[in-house]
Amino acid sequence: DYIVEGGQYAAPLGWEYASLEDYNTDYRGLVTFWKFDREKGRIDKSQSFSIELPPYWQDLCDSGKLVSEGWVFCNSFNAERATGGVEAGNPPFEAGASQGDTDYLHIINLKKAVEVYKAGKTKEVKGFPVIPLQTALDEELLYFTPEPKSPHGVDVTPDGKFLVVSGKLDPHVTVYSFEKIQKAIEAGNWDTDDYGVPVLPLDDTKEAQVEVGLGPLHTQFDNQGYAYTSLFLDSAVARWTLGGDFADKHPEEPWQLVGKIPVHYNIGHLMTAEGDTVSPDGGYLVALNKWAIDRFANVGPLLPQNLQLIDINNTGDNMQLLYDMPIGIGEPHYAQMIKYDKLSPWDVYPEIGWNPHTQSVDPNAPQPGNERVERNGNQVEVYMTAVRSHYNPERVEIQEGDHVVWH
Repeated sequence: DYIVEGGQYAAPLGWEYASLEDYNTDYRGLVTFWKFDREKGRIDKSQSFSIELPPYWQDLCDSGKLVSEGWVFCNSFNAERATGGVEAGNPPFEAGASQGDTDYLHIINLKKAVEVYKAGKTKEVKGFPVIPLQTALDEELLYFTPEPKSPHGVDVTPDGKFLVVSGKLDPHVTVYSFEKIQKAIEAGNWDTDDYGVPVLPLDDTKEAQVEVGLGPLHTQFDNQGYAYTSLFLDSAVARWTLGGDFADKHPEEPWQLVGKIPVHYNIGHLMTAEGDTVSPDGGYLVALNKWAIDRFANVGPLLPQNLQLIDINNTGDNMQLLYDMPIGIGEPHYAQMIKYDKLSPWDVYPEIGWNPHTQSVDPNAPQPGNERVERNGNQVEVYMTAVRSHYNPERVEIQEGDHVVWH
């Protein structure tokens, strides 16, 4: 129902100027919930809202599934609130943002937040409704629990019962139990951060930790009870076992590393077939690697990224690299793999003059048989059709100084 967008970097709300000296008081984080109109296939801004957060840097989020539906989980980093400034004698930014042992996993009750938004308990920021941080606390919308340092993603298991977080500076994946999180909230045995947000004890929310390798980032799932985590520094994909209801799906013990497969090179994101849904298909995994290095002929300083197809049909430490595919633009940041039978693509557009962006006939679209040139003073509009290489009208004569609009 909502597209969840983490604000990434803290900033003064409303874009007003504030000195970095006042970072703790004047800067804030943000998470935005964009209402999605499924019938129209479009975001409905009029039904969207944000929640004000402390000035940690909120990164990627994942929505709850099944038992955890109605909740949202977001990573953050830089809980130290470092702003750099070696010129002023401060620690270098990267070191300053890595001094602590943990960051904060944000646990948000979206179902309740929607009720708060609809009740009008918001403030307007640049014409957009925002639930203030204090309101979020008063209405019990927001909780934290410690997470591995500098994570880049939280991934909810297909049954919605567990959350997986990987800290780039920690060789483990940390698995949280949604049931334990709920019990910790009910128990009320927490401290608060500097902004009054309840911090649930890690020992009360953690289900397991699995050592997978260096530089863990993102996790996807298959239909055999395995999880797959990308390892940026190891340049590998780790396969490990899930516990809970998934334990009967694989022959190994739950919550343990099963094996790794090298990828080429420095993987970031990855995807399995429908691997972040409630019913993963398994079978194949695609590693979205950041660099090809020596996999292809050198054609210049900018090396292509490299997508690699991996067969994950078998159990145990038995994964096979099948295919490399270079892509020359952009660092691959996420993708989806779904079964083709879920698509019903058009062979042709429904009507002549169809605008694929608005999903409707453009009122200015030229129509066959009605091609023309309209002149109003020096304002000229050309309505032209094209069939293969033939244009109609073939010739358009205009005068110097004309303003021409070509349809």
